[in-house]
Amino acid sequence: MAVTRSVAKKTARTTAPTARDTKLLVPFVWEGTDKRGVKMKGEQEARNANLLRAELRRQGITPSVVKLKPKPLFGEAGKPITPKEIAFFSRQMATMMKSGVPIVSALEIIGDGQKNARMKKMVGTIRADIEGGSSLHEAISKHPVQFDELYRNLVRAGEGAGVLETVLDSIANYKENLEVLKGKIKKALFYPAMTIAVAIIVSGILLVYVVPQFEEVFKSFGADLPAFTQLIVTASRFMVSYWWIMLLLVIGSIVGTIFLFKRSPAFQHFVDRMILKVPVIGQIMHNSALARFARTTAVTFKAGVPLVEALETVAGATGNTVYEKAVLRIRDDVAVGYPVNMAMKQTHLFPHMVIQMTAIGEEAGALDTMLFKVAEYYEMEVNNAVDALASLIEPMIMVVIGVMVGSMVIGMYLPIFKLAAVVG
Repeated sequence: MAVTRSVAKKTARTTAPTARDTKLLVPFVWEGTDKRGVKMKGEQEARNANLLRAELRRQGITPSVVKLKPKPLFGEAGKPITPKEIAFFSRQMATMMKSGVPIVSALEIIGDGQKNARMKKMVGTIRADIEGGSSLHEAISKHPVQFDELYRNLVRAGEGAGVLETVLDSIANYKENLEVLKGKIKKALFYPAMTIAVAIIVSGILLVYVVPQFEEVFKSFGADLPAFTQLIVTASRFMVSYWWIMLLLVIGSIVGTIFLFKRSPAFQHFVDRMILKVPVIGQIMHNSALARFARTTAVTFKAGVPLVEALETVAGATGNTVYEKAVLRIRDDVAVGYPVNMAMKQTHLFPHMVIQMTAIGEEAGALDTMLFKVAEYYEMEVNNAVDALASLIEPMIMVVIGVMVGSMVIGMYLPIFKLAAVVG
């Protein structure tokens, strides 16, 4: 009885394909039997079905089915490549290269293990480019969305110094820490946003569905309504008649804000500056930007990237345009000979502790070490602040919703209380 099993998809090649050759390859799925009669199946790229059949026969497999891999119904298969996947890719590359695995073999192993089709395709393209004679920096530069300027500069510096595996390990640590920090920031912003959203939704439901029922009862009283009740009834009538206008205004405001934020640097700078002034949230964003600045500068400096060039790359990694402009100013000052700590002081944005730690690092020739310590400190501050905010926001949600809902309930029952007082 034949047993079905899946087999490895790699195929031995007599010559390494060039990047141009890989553009001619198309994915096939195949089924066949080996010399023992065991059924086998797999996927493989080839120029055409006949060449794939010949290659399978050379490997001792008699193909029964060779056909093009079906395309997905809705666009390209696979989810978008996430920063977490890039961080994991960096960790895998660093681990295998430190273990002595050649870079092409490492990429082949990583590619075969990918579940995301887009990630798998990208890793395969990078491997093919390197087989064709490109460096890793040149190969990943063809994917600027997934590998930002900072990543590419670090890889280029690592290749130039002959310490690529060490740099990849630093990148992996950096990416993992950055993703953890981003998660904390999203968590900090999620609770206030949810508070506002829930309050708006509950109020809308009450105004559209509950208040009109009370209004029918009020009409039978034949008396004037209290001012507060009349205000709620008027708001309810407006919502019932023009709810679609309110919905369009909300959607339009959100879309317009996002559009302006992405397209207008001035508006983005204004929003970032305002966020930094928000109580509690602003301090979290300050600490987050400081942590990103310190860790990114430390990683680039440790990798051997010249300080001025490193600061230019770091500016865009702070996550806030206010800090981005400050870092660019630091870069300009350092370029003309100022020490980093003095340049930081001139921005009036960095805390005294950060400036002093930087000064000590410069004097001791251990700037990267001191900046790593600064990053760890502020990442811990963000972590503690987010936990404190979460415990603070939970009761605030109940208070805000309670006040809004309670006000409407009181407003609806005021006429009934008034009527009961008159009857009594």
